[in-house]
Amino acid sequence: MIHLQQLTLRRGKRDILQGVDLKVNSGERWVLLGRNGCGKSTVLEMINGYLFPTSGTVDVLGHRFGQVDVRDVRKKIGNIGPALIDKLVLRDPVWEIVVGGINAYLRIYEQVSPEVREQAQMELERVGLAALSEQPFGTLSQGERKKVLLARTMMASPELLIMDEPCAGLDLFERERFLESLRRILSDREGMSMLYVTHHIEEIIPLFTHVALMADGRIVAAGPKRDVLTPELLESAYDLPVQVAWQDERPWIRVGKGL
Repeated sequence: MIHLQQLTLRRGKRDILQGVDLKVNSGERWVLLGRNGCGKSTVLEMINGYLFPTSGTVDVLGHRFGQVDVRDVRKKIGNIGPALIDKLVLRDPVWEIVVGGINAYLRIYEQVSPEVREQAQMELERVGLAALSEQPFGTLSQGERKKVLLARTMMASPELLIMDEPCAGLDLFERERFLESLRRILSDREGMSMLYVTHHIEEIIPLFTHVALMADGRIVAAGPKRDVLTPELLESAYDLPVQVAWQDERPWIRVGKGL
């Protein structure tokens, strides 16, 4: 699904990425972790084909970037980033926002078939917002808006889901509701791969299978989440002593002494 090999990115005298390798197989759900500025969002930009490396290769969904029209590949990628909400029209009803996901339209200017409308209602049901389908998008809370984006993304039946800090700005209650909606909407999509960027390790719910840990433009560890989320590896990436406690296949972090 995703295969990055020896990616480098140089801007002036600064190396933003330094030999990044990552392989995500079909059905795997990965979390990308690391400090601010370590290169996480840059990696996502390259996977989406919005940014190209100085050297190295990017293969996504069986296509090597540079040898394919990336616009065709993007049609198979569900991408939820922080800028999308700002591009949508707040007075549009929720169901129209969701329907726009089929063709990545920001607004609907044509007749919507009953079948497509029914599909949108079904995706809203999966995220628990079916009752709000006629509400203006702008009347929803931040957490509800992000769940609408999740339903919208599923309309195109993507093979790969990329999420860049979807819980940013959410309080504890809204975060947990969003993560539950994510679990529910992916429960019958076992073949869909996912790459999820966050700063918060406690967002790694049982849904996620693997973790890639970044530091200084490199991936310092990658693999099954329990193999990567160890105190030693986390300390090497964050330069902080930490302790990791697991409960119901979900990690919780406590910063250690000596700070």
